[in-house]
Amino acid sequence: MGRARQHQEHSASFGRELADAIGERRAQRRTRKVSAADVLSSLAELKADDYVVHVDHGIGLYRGLKHLAVAGTEGDYLHLEYAGGDRLYLPVDRISLVQKYVGADGEVPTLDKLGGTSWEKVKAKTRETVLAMAKELLAVYAAREVDERPAHTPPDAYFREFEATFPFEETPDQKQAIDDVLADLQRGKPMDRLICGDVGYGKTEVALRAAFLSVMDGRQVALLVPTTVLAQQHFTTFRRRCEGYPVRVEMMSRFQTPAQQREVLQAVRAGRVDIVVGTHRLLQADVEFKRLGLLIIDEEHRFGVRHKEKIKNLRALVDVMAMTATPIPRTLQMSLMGIRDLSVIETPPVDRLAVRTYVTHYDDDIIRDAIQRELGRGGQAFFVHNKVENIDLMARHLRTLVPDTVIAVAHGQMHERDLEKVMYQFMAREVNVLVCSAIIESGLDIPNANTILINRADHFGLAQLYQLRGRVGRSHERAYAYLMIPGEHVITKDAQKRLRVLQELDDLGGGFRLAAHDLEIRGAGNLLGKQQSGHIAAVGFELYTQMLEEAVQELRGQRRHVEVEPEIQLGFPAYIPDT
Repeated sequence: MGRARQHQEHSASFGRELADAIGERRAQRRTRKVSAADVLSSLAELKADDYVVHVDHGIGLYRGLKHLAVAGTEGDYLHLEYAGGDRLYLPVDRISLVQKYVGADGEVPTLDKLGGTSWEKVKAKTRETVLAMAKELLAVYAAREVDERPAHTPPDAYFREFEATFPFEETPDQKQAIDDVLADLQRGKPMDRLICGDVGYGKTEVALRAAFLSVMDGRQVALLVPTTVLAQQHFTTFRRRCEGYPVRVEMMSRFQTPAQQREVLQAVRAGRVDIVVGTHRLLQADVEFKRLGLLIIDEEHRFGVRHKEKIKNLRALVDVMAMTATPIPRTLQMSLMGIRDLSVIETPPVDRLAVRTYVTHYDDDIIRDAIQRELGRGGQAFFVHNKVENIDLMARHLRTLVPDTVIAVAHGQMHERDLEKVMYQFMAREVNVLVCSAIIESGLDIPNANTILINRADHFGLAQLYQLRGRVGRSHERAYAYLMIPGEHVITKDAQKRLRVLQELDDLGGGFRLAAHDLEIRGAGNLLGKQQSGHIAAVGFELYTQMLEEAVQELRGQRRHVEVEPEIQLGFPAYIPDT
């Protein structure tokens, strides 16, 4: 009893220390609607000593709010500091002229001189480069617009019957995404749409509807996924949903024997397979489709440049639908600029609860308690240990902590058959705790697993941690994520930032904002290729993207909307007093 109380006190005091260090956890559910357009304009609230970019004066330091009386009128002003200690006081109602500076690879910028000409030169040079690059980008996407293909027939009673077999009620966003995709397919031009939805928010169902409409129109569908485990899961889902319909679904992955793969290849070539789910294996030269109509790419950011080139070359007139829970900034940016179509699924499914997230020191008592509590309510747990060389040792240690538990190990270096067997056992609830590498990070859907412990969470990227946490909390049960670190003094500043952001984003639907935070931490250098990072560093990410958007509008011949901000001097104070 004394030991339990001691452990509770230890946990509570650590919780208080943690709250002091990184701020209180927010428990309430987020309801504010984030529009795609304003996501990047509010990367973070301004704090004193942040670098900022003033559209007319360049890069300065924000030194806080000052209450001043100017010409006999009181008001609040942003105190900006420039090179040589020059100061600029900007009325708070002009805050739209200032953006938070986000540079390439987190580098520290040089302050501009107030009244100097260098800032105007830097802006002009960046605008020139941006215009050249926008031309290239538009050429790629304009080629798609010129292409034509026969439009799909509108959904019929058969399709509506298939829709009705979906066991849940669509959320408003999900319904909108489905409508967007169906409208794209009924146009005479190839689709190129990105579905950005949080983990477990129903992107797969959007893919299913698109696939079903394509198949009913006599076209083949390829679903490309990053891992064999995810391929297996999508294959099972698609087969189950297409049961009772004349739709043949097959899989191509390492889980199959060479003989099985040959059989599927022949059937795909002959057009006898309607939907084929597969990993990078689908991009190999021996895979030939008779009438490929739709390509669905899951977790698009997980594919390398080489794979993406192959995907592009697969066939110019193929409809492409990409899905992602954490859009890479480049994809996000293209989407926001209207070069690519974007559908955002932001509404959580009914009964979905946010995942409680704790950052904690590695502690055997906490691990034992977390696992026992989960098993006590009939659930299962993941223990993520990303070092394959000693993962078996870790599993043995866990068996001593919770001896009555069935524990299995899963990682990417195992033989396919063994990995497949372990994953099946976990899905069938024959295994209680899965000790695994980051192989589970993509799209795995096991509603009964609602506790995840991530060892050395500081070694993971933000998007990776977000995906891993998304493996739990996929049912109406409350889920828990423990991000375990050796101690605050051991981990890097970047890792501290990542964990803080993840803890703050423990409300539902944070994936879209996550891309923006990820961008701040990793730097925007890889946004559009290395040659652009210098320009991003020179003017800051927001102004750079604004210039890019303007360049695209200019090249498309659209009239640029110039915003004029009138300044009205009323001669009486307009501020919120301290009282």
